[in-house]
Amino acid sequence: MALKTENITIDSTDPERLADWWARALGGQVNPVAPPFFVVVSLLEGPGLAFQKVDDPTPGKNRVHIDFSTADREAEVKRLVGLGASQTGRGNFGEFGWVGLADPDGNAFCVAGG
Repeated sequence: MALKTENITIDSTDPERLADWWARALGGQVNPVAPPFFVVVSLLEGPGLAFQKVDDPTPGKNRVHIDFSTADREAEVKRLVGLGASQTGRGNFGEFGWVGLADPDGNAFCVAGG
C-alpha cells in the first residue's frame, strides 16, 4: 500500500474566506467538505489545500510552508499581492531565487522561478 498526498492543511480562523482567496490565487475549485469547519481547494495537479477552523491562529513562525514555481516570478508576485498577499522577503542561492509571501491570514509561502 502506498500513501498519496491528499491535502496540505492550514489552520485558519475563517476557512471559507481563506479557501476562497487561495482558489483565486491558484485557479482552484472551492470544495466545502464540512463548512465552515473544513474547506478544501481542489487543484488540477498535486494535492489540495485544506483549511480547518481553529479558535486562535497558530503562534510563532510557520514550521511548514508551500513553495510554488512559475515562469514569470515578478508578474506572479504582483498578481498575488494585488489579491491581498504580503511580500515578506526575497532570497537566492546563486541563480535560484524566490520571493517570500504571506496569505491574508499570515501563512508563509514562496514563489520561485524566472
